[in-house]
Amino acid sequence: MKISLDRELFLSHLQTVARVASTRSAISALSGVQLLAESGRCELRATDTDVSLRVPLPAEVSREGMAVLPARLLLDVVRSLPAATVGLEVRPAEQDVELVSGNATFHIRTLHAEDFPPFPEPDPAATVLLSAAAFVETATRVAGSASRDETRPVLTGIHVIAEGSELRMVATDSYRLSVKETTLPASLSAGFEVNVPARALQELTRIVGRPEGEVELAISVRQNQVVFRFGDIVLSSRLIDGQFPNDRQLIPETFEHQVRVAAAELRDVVRRISLLAQKNAPLRLAFSPGELIVSAQTPDIGEASEALPVPFQGDGFEIGFNPEFLRDGLEAIADGDVLLRLISPLRPGLLESTDDARFRYLIMPIRLNV
Repeated sequence: MKISLDRELFLSHLQTVARVASTRSAISALSGVQLLAESGRCELRATDTDVSLRVPLPAEVSREGMAVLPARLLLDVVRSLPAATVGLEVRPAEQDVELVSGNATFHIRTLHAEDFPPFPEPDPAATVLLSAAAFVETATRVAGSASRDETRPVLTGIHVIAEGSELRMVATDSYRLSVKETTLPASLSAGFEVNVPARALQELTRIVGRPEGEVELAISVRQNQVVFRFGDIVLSSRLIDGQFPNDRQLIPETFEHQVRVAAAELRDVVRRISLLAQKNAPLRLAFSPGELIVSAQTPDIGEASEALPVPFQGDGFEIGFNPEFLRDGLEAIADGDVLLRLISPLRPGLLESTDDARFRYLIMPIRLNV
């Protein structure tokens, strides 16, 4: 393989792909990126066997071929190169790749290409086209609620359901639960229901960014894999086995109290008062007729409180929440009003957007010491 390419483009694409390369596998090839040049085009690939990513790389191909190089080292080298162009050539006899940029020359030993796994291909017969903007906006709202605890793998995923003209995503770590429903511009001819690792969808949203116009995302579900195609970029991920919790059964049907408040205003108050909720101290919300007092107290550090006028009626009560979880829920709600729906100090509370975003956030309370 012998190619020539723009250093800045190479660095940008390499940074994207290197995030997927494994950092803890016993198979050294999985810590690398594969450079593939064939049919006059070049591609960068990386995988940790759970998530795989293929990104096209604009390059002038003089000789086709393939090589697997250490991802982190290659990234550091390309970042430091002095000239605007990079020449890259595989030297089979030396089992390395030569990089030349300006007066700088690097020789990097290749990793075992035979240990680099094949990538799944999209199945055209089972491909669903979705609005990329709708998919990204929906995933972004719920991703923060997915669990990071690998002992319960099913909760580390985001439950994605696409059917008819609706896209629905659910995530939970058993302490909070996010649900986002989005109406699609067009009804789907075929739908799907999968549990995708949150990490894969977070990587996908980072790649897609904020697309404008009618940009489509092609999704293909095959066996235990889901394959996303965005333009010439292909990201695939294994699916998580197991039964995802039924969110419709977890969200209470009725609530005792319902308070409407400006989301941005409450979000700012929670951010400020949370500064004094340290060492696992709860954030306290005390409701009384016409008023909400948000407070926090951490022994040996300090305390803070702030009052907000709210249309609350009835007997007053106080409920505690994890400050980070409450803040995450409020930040996931777009500007406008948020509906706080509560039952009692020991029952979960629900944050619900009042616009057409159709976002709900269920959060478990913390028992308060009086």
